[in-house]
Amino acid sequence: MESQRNILLIGLLVVSFLLWQQWQADKAPQPLAAQSTQVASPTSNTLNTDVPEADAGVPAVVSASTDLITVKTDQLDVKINPVGGDIVYAALVAHKMELDKDQPFVLLEQTKDFTYIAQSGLIGRDGIDSSAKGRAHFSAQNTEYQLAADQDSLEVPLTYVAANGVTYTKVFVFHRGKFNVDVGYKINNTTDSQLQVQMYGQIKQTIQKSKSSMMMPTYRGGAFSTADIRYEKYKFDDMADKNLNQPTLGGWAAMLQHYFVSAWIPQANDKNTIFTSISAGGLANIGFRGSVYDIAPGSTQEIDSQFYVGPKDQKALSAISESLNLVVDYGFLWWLAVPIYKLLTFFQSLVSNWGVAIILITLTVRGMLFPLTKAQYTSMAKMRNLQPKIADLKERFGDDKQKMGQAMMELYKKEKVNPMGGCLPMLLQMPIFIALYWVLLESFELRHAPFILWIHDLSVQDPYYILPLLMGLSMFVMQKMQPMAPTMDPMQAKMMQWMPVLFTVFFLWFPAGLVLYWLMGNLVAITQQKIIYAGLAKKGLK
Repeated sequence: MESQRNILLIGLLVVSFLLWQQWQADKAPQPLAAQSTQVASPTSNTLNTDVPEADAGVPAVVSASTDLITVKTDQLDVKINPVGGDIVYAALVAHKMELDKDQPFVLLEQTKDFTYIAQSGLIGRDGIDSSAKGRAHFSAQNTEYQLAADQDSLEVPLTYVAANGVTYTKVFVFHRGKFNVDVGYKINNTTDSQLQVQMYGQIKQTIQKSKSSMMMPTYRGGAFSTADIRYEKYKFDDMADKNLNQPTLGGWAAMLQHYFVSAWIPQANDKNTIFTSISAGGLANIGFRGSVYDIAPGSTQEIDSQFYVGPKDQKALSAISESLNLVVDYGFLWWLAVPIYKLLTFFQSLVSNWGVAIILITLTVRGMLFPLTKAQYTSMAKMRNLQPKIADLKERFGDDKQKMGQAMMELYKKEKVNPMGGCLPMLLQMPIFIALYWVLLESFELRHAPFILWIHDLSVQDPYYILPLLMGLSMFVMQKMQPMAPTMDPMQAKMMQWMPVLFTVFFLWFPAGLVLYWLMGNLVAITQQKIIYAGLAKKGLK
C-alpha cells in the first residue's frame, strides 16, 4: 500500500473516530420538563427537600433559611445551607473561571435556572430528613469560617436538637491543600429508646446537554463505582429510563464534566446502596444510602463520609479511593493512556512547561515507533519497485483472478516482500496516537496552562490559528516528499492534494495542546522520512 494512501487512511480513521465520539455525546438528552419519580416531591427549591426513601421517616418541622454559612480555605470557597446542611455553592479558589479574569471557577451553585448542589442527611425511622415534611434546620456558632494560616484543618459543626431531646451534630472538616471534605454526623441519644438512622449523600444537578464538539467530545453526567464495577458512567438519559439501585460494599457516586468532578465517597467497609433518580423540574440525582445504624439509649454514634469537589486530579482522587481516579476517562485504551500520562507528567516536572512536555513526549513516542516507521516505508518502497512486474502479470493473466492471485503470491515470495508491511506498522501506531489524544484531552493540568508567546492556554484553540496553519503546511511538505504512486487514480490523487487543507480546517478548533502534538509529530515524521529515504536510496529503492 502506497504512503499517500496510508495518510488518507489515517485521516479517515481519525475523523471517523472523532465523529463516533461526537455521536455518542449527542445521545445525551436535552433538559427535561418537570416529571415526578418515586422519591421526589414538589417541594420548595429553597428547602432542598428531595430525600431518598428509607424504611420510615420521622421528620422535623423546619423553616427555610437564606443565611448561608460561608467557609473559605486555600482551595475552596463553600456555602452551606443550614436547612439540611447542604453544600449549595463551591468555588475552586486556585482555578479561574476564565484565564484573564480573577473570578474563581464555580462548580456547585444554585440559581434561578440552574442547580448543582451536594445534599446529605439522615433518613430512616429516627431520621431528621424527609421528602414529605422537610429537612432539619441546623444552627451554627458562626456564619463565616476561614482556614487560618497556621491551621491544617478546619472543623465546622452544625447542631440540631430534636423534639425528643436527641442532639444531632453535622460536622464538616476541611483540609489545607485538599478538595475533599469530611462530612459526618455525631448523634447523642439522650432518650431511653434505641434510635435507628441511615445516612445518605446525593448530588443534584439540572440536566444539561454536554457542551462538546467533534474535536472535544467531553462527557457531562453521572458515574459510579461498586465492589464489582470499578467504574461506569450513568448518563442523564439512563437515569431517566431507570433508577439505579445498586447495593455494594463501599463504592462512590459522582457527577462528571470536563476537567472537574464532584463525588460522594461513603465508608469503604459499610454496606451502601448507590442510587439515582430524576426529581421534579428535570433534576438528576445520584448518590448513596449508607448502612442502617442502631443507636443504644444513652450512647453516641458517629457516621462518616467524604465529599470531593474539584479538578480531576488523579493523584488526589486515588488517595481517596483506589478507583476514583477512573473518572479521568481514557476510554478503551486506558491501559496505554495511563503510562503515557505518567510520562507526560514526568517531563513536565523536569521542564515546568506543559507545552514543552508535549513536545518531549511526542519525540519519545515517535522515537520508539521509528523501527515500525522505517519498516513501513521500506515495505512501501519495495512495493513501488514491483509495480512494473505486477503490471506485466495483469497483462498476462487478464481477468483470471485465481491465476493472477497465485502469480502475485509467488512474486511476493520471490522478492521477499510482505504486501501488508506498509499497513501493519501504521495500524500498530494508531492506538498509541489515539491514547495520547485522550491524555491531552482529559488532563486538567492543561487547562489555562501557558506554552510560549501567544499561547496562553493549551486547552483552547490557538487564538491566531498559527499552530493549525503550521500543521497544515507540515502535512503539505510530507505529501510532497513522498513519491506519487504510478497506479493512483486521478480521483484519489485529488483527495490526497486536499488532505492538508481539510485537516487544517479541522484543526482550527482543536485545543492548542493537541495541535502542538500533531504539528510536532509531523515535523518528526518529516525528519524521519528524510533519514529513511536516504537509506533506501543507498539500497537502490525509491
